[in-house]
Amino acid sequence: MVNVAKDDGLVDAELPSAGAAVPSRDLVGGVSLEGLLTLPSLAGAELVHRPDQLVRNVLRASLLGAAPDPRHHLVCADAETVEAWESAGQDPLQQSALDGAAALVVAGGSVAQVERWRARASDVGLPLGLASHTVRAERIVTEVLGAVLDQQSGILERVEEAHQILVGVVLAGGGLEDLCQRLAGFLGGAAMVTSSDGRVLAQAGSEQALGAALALDCFDRTGRLITEHEPVGIRPSRGAEARRAMVRIAAGSLNHGLLAAFVEDRALTADDVHLLERAATVAALAITKEQAVSAVESKYRAEFLRDALAGRAGTPGEAVAHAAALGWDIDRRFVVVVAETDEDDAHSTRPPAEVQTLQERFARAWTQAMAVRDPRAPVMGFSQEVVALCAVPDGADTETIMRGVTEIVRVISGIGGGGRRTFSTGVSRPVESAADLPQAYDEALSAVSVGRQLHGDSAVTHFDGLGVFRLLALIPDSADLRRFVDEALGPLATDDSAENADLRRTLTILIDTNLNVAETARQLFFHYNTLRYRIVKLEKMLGPFTTDPQLRLKLALALKVHQMRGI
Repeated sequence: MVNVAKDDGLVDAELPSAGAAVPSRDLVGGVSLEGLLTLPSLAGAELVHRPDQLVRNVLRASLLGAAPDPRHHLVCADAETVEAWESAGQDPLQQSALDGAAALVVAGGSVAQVERWRARASDVGLPLGLASHTVRAERIVTEVLGAVLDQQSGILERVEEAHQILVGVVLAGGGLEDLCQRLAGFLGGAAMVTSSDGRVLAQAGSEQALGAALALDCFDRTGRLITEHEPVGIRPSRGAEARRAMVRIAAGSLNHGLLAAFVEDRALTADDVHLLERAATVAALAITKEQAVSAVESKYRAEFLRDALAGRAGTPGEAVAHAAALGWDIDRRFVVVVAETDEDDAHSTRPPAEVQTLQERFARAWTQAMAVRDPRAPVMGFSQEVVALCAVPDGADTETIMRGVTEIVRVISGIGGGGRRTFSTGVSRPVESAADLPQAYDEALSAVSVGRQLHGDSAVTHFDGLGVFRLLALIPDSADLRRFVDEALGPLATDDSAENADLRRTLTILIDTNLNVAETARQLFFHYNTLRYRIVKLEKMLGPFTTDPQLRLKLALALKVHQMRGI
């Protein structure tokens, strides 16, 4: 039995046999002090330590004064050597503590010396091992180095065995879900594969482990891993964050996402992280394989959907049957949704390969988000856009439809997180047949284009909400529209002064209320007489719009054009 001296009583645990691979309890790896006490040379040794020092890890061992960098060393010395240091005016315990040694082990010593060293160890906060006088320090060093070597060898064997198993899973046809299942079994918790911006692609583990992981603060309310706040690789071994770890899944220069592990009852060690890194290479293999298969399938899907949107997919019945063969259902009421990134990829400063990767990632995000809600909904990414056919209930009004689409957009955007590019979305009117797809597609394209002009980037616009802007957007030359605005509104066309913008707002509300002076004054919080004065001023600038309906129409159109961006 090991005699352990400390304030909180004895630690009496079943320890591995000598030379066994002792699991690391700290992210630096190595063998714990507790494990080393089972070595033959340290059998019966007394360890003076604080409660939190027993799990200190040892990576190497050396004689006192022999190691230039004793951090995580077990420093060993005979009593004669320690006494010689003290006679020379040096304090070996304090020096070892300052150098970051894991512990100092002294073999031999008189009762008085041991008592003095024990008190000094408590003062400097360094664990002190007191071994038998029959043991030499050189033997302790040899056995400790052997134990560390055996432990590292065992870890390498475990990691290699796990790697071979994971590779076998993929080669046998398994995917990311199977990979996560195996990894969760190795680590005893939950494992996930996410995209680079945090959307979960695959997960495995017990229901309790997965629930506990998703409840952590590293996930937002949409279930996205907040990757921008999560460090990759080895973490500090203290706190709740030590119970999760992430590594990148990379193939060449491509970043495919993250492999994450979550446990509840311990800190993940450096060895666990190394296992994750090996598993990440296998995950990259699985993702590359899936992408190769998906690329072939996507080619046929994209060709069919492109033909259907152009009206070249045959009769409605033929289109429905072809879609069903591809796993899609278009024999129902649906809207066409078009999503375009706000960045113009045709004139981007990014390298073409990066643009392609970003567009593919954007398309995958839509595919994954739609798959959760409607696995049989057609979704496909083209060069500049993503097109989705979203089913809508019979009788659903525009407001209900837009709520559903906006929720999908919110999930894909990740509530602004992840550093993604912004995108705008257009929604068509509902259609009942595949024969109406070309018209619905044109409506969605108009909605996304005009919606961005009206509301700026990240707009979500329904075709019915365009109104007269549909007609204005058909005019190809924006310079003509700008001249029309300047001629109709005169000085009100610019914001050179705050008064111009204020008068233009007054004119807008006045026309929108059909020249209802009382209602306009109420909306603007003006006194009735103040508004009458403003109307007189506006007519002096623009003409008698209160009595001339043609002039009023001209001004109304000019105000609409002014509202459009890029004019």
